[in-house]
Amino acid sequence: MRVLVVDDEPALRESLRRGLAAGGWSVETAPDGEAGLEMACGDDFDVVVLDIMMPRRSGYEVVREMRQRGIWTPVLMLTAKDGEYDEADAFDLGADDYLVKPFSFVVLEARLRALVRRGAPERPATFEAGDLVVDPAAREVRRGDTRISVTAREYAVLEYLIRNRNQVVSKAQIMRAVWDSAYDGDDNIVEVYVGYLRRKIDAPFGAHAIETVRGQGYRLVDSQVTPSGSAPRGT
Repeated sequence: MRVLVVDDEPALRESLRRGLAAGGWSVETAPDGEAGLEMACGDDFDVVVLDIMMPRRSGYEVVREMRQRGIWTPVLMLTAKDGEYDEADAFDLGADDYLVKPFSFVVLEARLRALVRRGAPERPATFEAGDLVVDPAAREVRRGDTRISVTAREYAVLEYLIRNRNQVVSKAQIMRAVWDSAYDGDDNIVEVYVGYLRRKIDAPFGAHAIETVRGQGYRLVDSQVTPSGSAPRGT
């Protein structure tokens, strides 16, 4: 199994190289984010160990760029920062696992083996449907070059729809994903929020991304801004 270790601390980088090699791994190393990115994108690795705080490019920038280039190699991120927001940022940008320094080498190896077994499914840093872009890390929605302001609930509904792009999802599925179990209102609230989204991401641009599938639910499809015309409204 081939592993790439990217870390700017020479002592830690060498320690990881030796330890992993002793465990039967084929190990390559890089001293900074820029070199690590080029190696990760230019060669085949089973897994990448990536420090966050590095010169030239941070680990966050590296994993984001990997995913944007379509490199889905599993990434385990290392950091001296212990905070839930740092961990959330890593996962939002496309990382697969996260360890805080100092860490147990036994745990590191076990997590790397688990990532290799899991394989490399696509985990894009952003979700796109035509020229509609949803960026989970920035909590940003764009249609082409135009940024669209949405509420937190509207964003949650849209993210669920675009993560399931081209698939029909029911109101019940959206309710489970977006509203907590304490909500006891009518599921027609989903129609209300779909209507809000259509008025923001479709109608002003002459697009029609969110389709109603009668009796089943909704489907978000690829759509582009058109020079004229307007998107159908309603829910």
